[in-house]
Amino acid sequence: MVGPSVVCMEETEARWTADQVLSLAPDAASRSAGARLAAPAPWSGTGAAGAAVWGLCAGSGSRPYQTVVDLSGPAFACSCPSRKFPCKHALGLLLLWAAGDGGPVAAGAAAPEWAEQWTAARRKKAEAAASAPDPGPDPDAEAAGREAARKRAERRSVRVEGGAAELEQRLTDLLRGGLAGSDRAGYQQWDEIAARMVDAQAPGLAARVRELGAVAGSGGDWPSRMLEEAGLLHLLARGFLGRQRLPGPLAETVRTRIGFTVDSAEVLAGPLVRGQWLVLAQYDTADERLTTRRIWLYDGESGRFALVLSFGAAGRAPELTLPVGTVLDAEVAFHPAAVPLRAVLGTRYGTGVPEDVPPGTSIGAALDSYGTALADDPWLDAWPVLLTDVVPLPGQDRWRLADATTDAAVPLLGADHWRLAAISGGRPVTLFAEADAMGFRPLAGWTRASPRAVAL
Repeated sequence: MVGPSVVCMEETEARWTADQVLSLAPDAASRSAGARLAAPAPWSGTGAAGAAVWGLCAGSGSRPYQTVVDLSGPAFACSCPSRKFPCKHALGLLLLWAAGDGGPVAAGAAAPEWAEQWTAARRKKAEAAASAPDPGPDPDAEAAGREAARKRAERRSVRVEGGAAELEQRLTDLLRGGLAGSDRAGYQQWDEIAARMVDAQAPGLAARVRELGAVAGSGGDWPSRMLEEAGLLHLLARGFLGRQRLPGPLAETVRTRIGFTVDSAEVLAGPLVRGQWLVLAQYDTADERLTTRRIWLYDGESGRFALVLSFGAAGRAPELTLPVGTVLDAEVAFHPAAVPLRAVLGTRYGTGVPEDVPPGTSIGAALDSYGTALADDPWLDAWPVLLTDVVPLPGQDRWRLADATTDAAVPLLGADHWRLAAISGGRPVTLFAEADAMGFRPLAGWTRASPRAVAL
């Protein structure tokens, strides 16, 4: 499979599109506010040079806000009091810059002192980190650290084993009593079981218990779905209790699904894969404790996908931000797993833009790949698919995605898909989506005429 060729590896040679800029927004409110600031009126002193874009934005105070962006990160700084990252001023500035050389943000300008100080501080920090002498390992400290970590891991494993055994008994009692009354039993029992799994240091089991409890009130054929989810939960608990007998990659998958984590530095110490990684999609999900950003990457030469996760405290956007549609010349390291998808982003050597629309597969081939992945990891919550020559079709009850060359079709997940329909215009498009048991969730689309992805 041949991937998109890359040009313009220097950021200043190719400006981002408005869609790429808006894909960086932490939420819908920021997108709207940033779009309102994408006009010359409130801005002064704008300019761009190298990887820096800067400007002064008039606000409610007497002094304008100083806004600067480092495109190579990207990284953002603004003197406004907003806690969002990036703020609306940074988004508005980037939208002005994306308008092109004929717009108000001209390339080749001399940076003001405040912008130069910030970019210089970032360069100095990066150079210091690169040139810092390695003090070398302390054998005694390392040995003590490894021993302490081993003891903590043993204690946690014992607690998780106890939680998994208790969960097995709870599931046995549930099935012995039958599922028929679960929709009237209320959520309290599931909340209590989930709390027990949290006490057992098994957050993955706790999350799946909560999902299982929510199935009874979801309507439709909920007993079948509840039985399926209970079976997967049973399989996960049994997998951990018998993990010594599992193949290494599958055992790592079970540990991950239970809630064990691996430090990013440890993952990066393993094999690294360098490629031209196209940023396919980026979106956030949030709960009461955490904001999780999912970034999908794709290396066309190898046909390999990578999922990079970034986390932020509740109510705050994660720090890592990558514009959808750009190409990273970068190294990634994959977490050990039966189906390696999750990855850590390593060294980045440059960015560029694709010349061509990425090649995809048919709906049938995508479903085959999803089935193969489920056979190796039955707890997969989403599987990446890149489809070519597909057409979105509205329906009376729900949208469908049809293959333009065969009679294959799958349901589209989500409320409506008019943006996708506008891109398509009734003609075949290339589409990136997440597949699950209920259908495909579209995340980015391409027309035949443009290699620039449009976030959906």
